[in-house]
Amino acid sequence: MKKNKKAIIYQLMPRWFTNLTEDCVTNGDIKQNGVGKFNDIDESKLHSIKSLGATHVWYTGVIEHATATNYSHHGISPCNPHVVKGKAGSPYAIRDYYDVCPDLAVNVKNRMAEFESLVERTHHAGLQVIIDFVPNHVAREYGSDAKPIGVKDLGEGDNPTMFFDPNNNFYYITGQEFSPKGIDLGHGKKAYHEFPARATGNDCYTASPSRDDWYETVKLNYGVDPWNGSTHFDPIPPTWTKMLDILLFWAGKGIDGFRCDMVHMVPVAFWHWAVARVKERYPKMVFIAEIYDVSLYHSYIYDGGFDYLYDKVTLYDTLRGIMCENWPASALTHCWQTVEGIAGHMLNFLENHDEQRIASSQFLDDPFKALPALVVGATMGTAPFMVYAGQELGEPAADAEGYSGMDGRTTIFDYWSVPSLRRWHLGKPKAHERRLRSLYRKVLRLASDDKTLAFGQFFDLMYVNQDTLDTHRHYAYLRHCDGEMTLVVTNFGPTMADVVVRIPQHALDCAQMPHGDYDCTDLMTGQQGRIALTDDSSAQVHIDAHGAVLLKISRIQCTTD
Repeated sequence: MKKNKKAIIYQLMPRWFTNLTEDCVTNGDIKQNGVGKFNDIDESKLHSIKSLGATHVWYTGVIEHATATNYSHHGISPCNPHVVKGKAGSPYAIRDYYDVCPDLAVNVKNRMAEFESLVERTHHAGLQVIIDFVPNHVAREYGSDAKPIGVKDLGEGDNPTMFFDPNNNFYYITGQEFSPKGIDLGHGKKAYHEFPARATGNDCYTASPSRDDWYETVKLNYGVDPWNGSTHFDPIPPTWTKMLDILLFWAGKGIDGFRCDMVHMVPVAFWHWAVARVKERYPKMVFIAEIYDVSLYHSYIYDGGFDYLYDKVTLYDTLRGIMCENWPASALTHCWQTVEGIAGHMLNFLENHDEQRIASSQFLDDPFKALPALVVGATMGTAPFMVYAGQELGEPAADAEGYSGMDGRTTIFDYWSVPSLRRWHLGKPKAHERRLRSLYRKVLRLASDDKTLAFGQFFDLMYVNQDTLDTHRHYAYLRHCDGEMTLVVTNFGPTMADVVVRIPQHALDCAQMPHGDYDCTDLMTGQQGRIALTDDSSAQVHIDAHGAVLLKISRIQCTTD
């Protein structure tokens, strides 16, 4: 990732990002509700994303996945809708690893060329491209009609009489028909049949997964016998080589990184082997891991070779707990302690496609109340920060789109249009959307461009401010770099506060800032002042309710030592 900036990743689903259909129908098909296209993400929209402070775009749902839409007239085998979630289908039920989603093309025949043009446009706009790699599972009807000559399909050559064979790509529930609980597989010629059944993607090794399982997917076999945990990695299993070929295929399209789905469900030995081989040919390729087991963080960074890991179960969960469940703000100290030594490898976020929207009634309802969380997530360390399209506009996800229902999330399963984004693209945003986006732009650009916030060292101030701050609502820290530092004070509470924040001598020593008088500027408001740094320094700070102050301290005026 770019070394002169902190990485800011903007996640979007092309399916709905530019879809301008106003009156979408619940469970509507593509003709009723429309769909966004690669070509719709033009120079102006990319410039708008970049102006927000983004350095990367994560295009979610690029690779062809199972869908209820029939493209057989384009030579693409249709999917049985009984094993597709929603009309559009899940982007994590990959149908063909060597193709892009035909929904997203204006000219389906030229769909790959349209994607390649999007990559080129994105680069021309000064942004880098990330796409998904889904290594753990595929759609139940996986079959590539676009694979290069000589490439063997997943499942080709498997021995379905064996539950586990290291040479198989799938796990087979021998002698049993696939019969998920509570799922209608249809009747007659339109029914879906699978015999023998194969294990389901969320490590469900029965023929009868439930509706809550990932029943539309099939688990891939990387040489691990799930019954006894034994590993069979020598010789290299066929699944490894097939998945490496897929990574190299997409790397050859000029992309800059992979967001890898549920990496902890794939053995770290595979990642150690595959990531190194990709980086031999594409040394700047970035690998981002979706992972939810803190105990595995070090292994997937140092053994697996990942550049960045989701920091969901530490920072995200803690910030949500503070905002919604009355957790103390001081709990944030535990977050950086948990990832100390690897903090720069974390990826911080407040929203993504799996999590509820901040502005939803199921989360915070009011997106402006999340400002202190935004500031902490974006400026606590050198880690990249991610924004989900519409987050910067306060999208509430208040629609019951179809398969998802009204769950506070923007659907990944249905054809839909996002109201806040639609208004933005049409140049008709609401006043609060414009105001929130301006706030995001300020914070994200500061986080990315200011050297103390992008690259500086972190110093937690809570241990010397137990009696000066309301530790349940306030959190304070320093970031310092090259003789400058920024004091960050956040207020998660519903009332404004005037606080005195102590800055200990140890912090000044770490920042290499001698005693003296310094200029200070609130980076959020531009208000200027002066501060004296001594062996007993403190800063008087006014913080609005649900607010934050970023006080840049720099430019020595005179020294006393």
